[in-house]
Amino acid sequence: MCGIIGVFGRKDSMSIVKDGLKILQNRGKDAKGFYKGKNFSVAHCLHSIVGRVKQPLIDNDIFLANCEIYNWKELNEKYSLKARNDSEMLFKLLQRKNVSDETLEELDGVYAFAYINKDTLWLARDIIGEKPIWYNHTEGFSFASEKKALEKSSFLNVNELNPRKIIEYKIDKDKLIFHERKFFSAEKEIKENVDVIARKLEILIKNSISKRIPKRKFGLLFSGGIDSTMIALILKKLGQEFTCYTAVLDDPKLKEPEDLVFAKMIAKNLNLNLKIIKVKLSDVESYLKKIVPLIEDSNVVKVGVALPFYTACEQAKKDGCKVLLSGLGSEEIFAGYQRHKESTDVNKECISGLLKLYERDLYRDDVVTMYNGIELRLPFLDKELIRYALKIPAKYKLFEGQEKYILRVVAKNMGLKEEFALRKKKAAQYGSNFHKALDKLKKKSGYKTKSAYLKTFYAEHNLKLGALVSSGKDSIYAMYTMMKQNYSIECMITIQSDNKDSYMFHTPTIELVELQSKAIDIPLIIANTKGEKERELTDLKTALKKAKDEYGVQGIITGALFSNYQRERIEKICDSLSLKIFSPLWHINQESEMREIVREGFEFIITKVAAEGLSKKWLNKRVDDVMIDELVKLNEKISLNIAGEGGEFETLVLDGPIFNKKIIIQKSRIKEEDKNTATMIVEKAGLIDKNK
Repeated sequence: MCGIIGVFGRKDSMSIVKDGLKILQNRGKDAKGFYKGKNFSVAHCLHSIVGRVKQPLIDNDIFLANCEIYNWKELNEKYSLKARNDSEMLFKLLQRKNVSDETLEELDGVYAFAYINKDTLWLARDIIGEKPIWYNHTEGFSFASEKKALEKSSFLNVNELNPRKIIEYKIDKDKLIFHERKFFSAEKEIKENVDVIARKLEILIKNSISKRIPKRKFGLLFSGGIDSTMIALILKKLGQEFTCYTAVLDDPKLKEPEDLVFAKMIAKNLNLNLKIIKVKLSDVESYLKKIVPLIEDSNVVKVGVALPFYTACEQAKKDGCKVLLSGLGSEEIFAGYQRHKESTDVNKECISGLLKLYERDLYRDDVVTMYNGIELRLPFLDKELIRYALKIPAKYKLFEGQEKYILRVVAKNMGLKEEFALRKKKAAQYGSNFHKALDKLKKKSGYKTKSAYLKTFYAEHNLKLGALVSSGKDSIYAMYTMMKQNYSIECMITIQSDNKDSYMFHTPTIELVELQSKAIDIPLIIANTKGEKERELTDLKTALKKAKDEYGVQGIITGALFSNYQRERIEKICDSLSLKIFSPLWHINQESEMREIVREGFEFIITKVAAEGLSKKWLNKRVDDVMIDELVKLNEKISLNIAGEGGEFETLVLDGPIFNKKIIIQKSRIKEEDKNTATMIVEKAGLIDKNK
């Protein structure tokens, strides 16, 4: 792929662009191109895979792209464009049809492009978000393939373009317009049996892999899991020559990494060319100094995955690879996570995961590969394959406790040994043992948490977030969880509903969020709603937009545990506002969550009960392990939700490790409706210093 950058409305635009291109130089070393227009400059660095056509492309209009369009020849012929490669085809196609979701839907591939037509700039990227683009709209307008290229020039409030948006920027008016794109949806499930589905799926996966095979030297990121093994199996059947790369921690004190065990067995069985990269513990910190600033994130999971990924790419670069294939995306379309197993609608859960991929995985993987001069290709994120996968019945994705069941059926049908086809999922950081390296280095450096240790390599906060807070334990603990992962909480947001039976919003003691805001010292946005079903979502959207506009938040935290009703609606609103969504407690074990909150030092009480087994005696009592034991017994006896997720009880947080002051209840009363339903009405509350 390539790197693109542009700056508008600045007299020093070319100077900024040149400095930014130095940051992006590893994204493309085959050629560089610059263009200076009236009050703007753009630049491009080329990583040539399909023909060497230097950019920016200029033909009255101006175009620069980071793209790999697999059906470019078909479109070239269909529209008689006479293009020499995929980027030139895309340029001419946009000139012919303009920028729209309809036009982009014709593209089979990945891309991020800038297209200047007269006084208008258009920015867009592929619908999943494999290819990145960031932008800033202060002191004019700027964009770049990587966030750091803009931050280097001291641009503030740099945002990642939501893949479901197209930017239209009116250059002369300095006006920004966003256009919506249609995303995948949960289609009607296929009625065919598992054998028929497996045969069709095999064809789609083969086609997806085939179109991504380059004419250059390439490799495969190989963990010995079902995803990368499936790709390797098909590549072998297609007669391709390639190298498999497996990176692991080399520590004689530890058991041999599971990924390495399976990678070696499968490589021997399939006669694969396997290259093993062993990284010593003493070298890990030097890698962290490169990786954490590179991915612009100190999130423990992202860094843990990036370690084996980076070291494999480093070796592939030495071997002369220009392209690497990866099995990323399979988990999301075939239901490979625990949250899929616990979901009431598996395919909707798959869509939810696809929406988040660009923030969670894709940017990290793109910058790591491009830093090493390598293009990453992801067969499981093929549009046609995704559409079909979202029609596969849940019973064929999850069967008898086995995740990704249908994919394993395909693998066995293709001749893969059952022990390999049925291998349980192992996350990259665990299968490679790199998570243990982070543990050891954290302790050696004297830090209590891995997040605190990793922050030493990237002092900036990962993202600016707003937290939806209701005053209860889940929303406060979700915010705390993200704070511990080095995210900056810019504001709290609360919705006060007139409807005490709102499906969307917690209502008991909601007015005490204002005291929590003061106690934690984080600004609060309060929005009111009448609580009319669905219409209350408009009020929520207004509040989230205010958080974005006033505090520059880039994402929203929700304390959702199992409520699909709430999460789906919040996700939809956030995506429409180009806000990333974080639900760190989603499908957490309810007993574990309750005990974690207590163990972390939060003081919270029950303020409302509405379930068999509970009574007014539970109100205004501090929740502790003894009380949780009682809730566990009730769960065993009558299936009561231990965390109150079904509305059995509501809570109020009075104190905790992020509180600078403590809330005290000065006056309250109990309103009892029946023996199992009662509410604590807080009439007066205040704050006190915690040392009193």
